[in-house]
Amino acid sequence: MLVSQIIRNKAHQGVVTIRPATSLSEAAKLLSEKRIGAVVISADGEKVAGILSERDIVRELGKRGVACMSDKVEDVMTRNVFGCKPEDSADLVLQTMTNKRFRHLPVMEGEKMIALISIGDVVAARMSELQLEKDALTGMIMGY
Repeated sequence: MLVSQIIRNKAHQGVVTIRPATSLSEAAKLLSEKRIGAVVISADGEKVAGILSERDIVRELGKRGVACMSDKVEDVMTRNVFGCKPEDSADLVLQTMTNKRFRHLPVMEGEKMIALISIGDVVAARMSELQLEKDALTGMIMGY
């Protein structure tokens, strides 16, 4: 299965982005309201400046306490963002996410972000694919 298939099958409302000058407190509120685990930091909604996850916020809270919540997301975000392409395989993306310990990857076409996929999206797609394979093999064995 390809990333393009995963994002096509995903209930999709676009990628949630915030500007680099947004406060950590506002970002945490957005994550909570949208029930998402990460937000892309972007000045224009397409070019990725960074990504901010729940983990990033918790790590900063653990280090500095609630005082960090007034900081800008650009001071806390992960800057070296790995992305994937629509033509990448689900297996490659899963391997990257596992090895690098990422739960979210932007899907990029050149410099433009077109989607964001989570490890849950990739696992669900892979499980669906495995179920289809199982059903096909069962049908072959059972003769239908």
